[in-house]
Amino acid sequence: MSANSTKNGRFGPARRVVVTGVGMISALGHDLESSWQAMLAGKSGSRRVTHFDPTDYPTQFAARVDDWDPNLYLDRKEARRVSRGTQFALKASQDAMRQAGLQMEETDPTRVGVEIGMGFGGWEIVEEQTLIHETKGPRRFNPALLLGALTSGAPTQVAIHFGAKGPTNSPVAACATGIVALGEAARRIQYGQADVMIAGSADGYLTPLVLTTFSRLGAASTNNDDPEHACKPFSADRDGMVVAEGAGVFVLESMEHAQRRGATILAEFAGYGLTEDAYDATAPDPSGEGAAKAMQLALEESLLAPQNFDWIIAHGTGTHLNDSMETAAIKRVFGEAAYNIPVTSIKSMIGHAMGAAGAQSAVTVVKAMAEGYIVPTINYTTPDPECDLDYVTTGARPHQIDVALCNGFGMGGQNASLILKRYRGE
Repeated sequence: MSANSTKNGRFGPARRVVVTGVGMISALGHDLESSWQAMLAGKSGSRRVTHFDPTDYPTQFAARVDDWDPNLYLDRKEARRVSRGTQFALKASQDAMRQAGLQMEETDPTRVGVEIGMGFGGWEIVEEQTLIHETKGPRRFNPALLLGALTSGAPTQVAIHFGAKGPTNSPVAACATGIVALGEAARRIQYGQADVMIAGSADGYLTPLVLTTFSRLGAASTNNDDPEHACKPFSADRDGMVVAEGAGVFVLESMEHAQRRGATILAEFAGYGLTEDAYDATAPDPSGEGAAKAMQLALEESLLAPQNFDWIIAHGTGTHLNDSMETAAIKRVFGEAAYNIPVTSIKSMIGHAMGAAGAQSAVTVVKAMAEGYIVPTINYTTPDPECDLDYVTTGARPHQIDVALCNGFGMGGQNASLILKRYRGE
């Protein structure tokens, strides 16, 4: 379903896909508004880990969703049987559906689908129950909880919560998962498989094993003395990402369905591209060829010109290889226009929430369209000759955003790009 053209060679079926609701959870807040206000102010959600002792770890900090009590948002029984990431997905979905004003009893539930991905699933459940199994024996661990760790738990639990009976899927594309979920959900509406899709991604996986994995791989920053300034996308002194968690969820609808029920339309889906580097299990192809192709596919589907773009939310992890590769790929696709397009990495503030990251970026675009501000890339201190675009580094910038591109690049070389534009109604 990730093909960008139909068999007759014309881009996409006639059905237009619009956004009517969004929800977000991040290290800066349990909802979109609190996350947005903190990003506008250039705040960092990165801090020393406190839910276990990280003293012996190379990296001792993360961008965690603190003070999280799922019972404030979910039924107690519902919350207890699912992973932390699925809890985030459920809460963000509730927020998105509330904003969309969509009442399930007023629509055909078989035409409402769910496409919510996770990069890691319920690792915290697996680690906990594995330890119980090893120390206390097979009769003491909870097999039902292990079922709650399934990556497919997020979309199926959201479907159960709302009574959605349309196409339900859990895409997994590492750090590109969020973009892939939104792009594939839009395809389902374009191709007539659904009228509404609850779509996005989540991850809630900040366990001891995960933290030590990324630090031992050399992907995570080790700036333990100053976690708030650790993630420095595009800055020459960057030394790695900050692992994070959270969620981003959309309500996508066919334009006709949204208009028929009088919904407020927040934005419109314009294009999507998905490619593979086929280069390395962890490192991106330094040429940026695959990343550029994903952007180019999305651009071609949108029928927009490079000079039409007002903002790029970059993947921007703060690792040396990613940021230089992404910069080169943007310049390959947008040419001279690349130097006139503001670029932000929100990971500098909310960290890298893996599967959730791309959807969080896309939610931020929708909010920015409504508010007229570009949020900054914080912690930028030193120009890098390889990274020479207009990174927004001196605070939030007032700017009308009519067209924006979001990138998500996953380990193993999965590249995904999504274009959102202001809904004009024409």
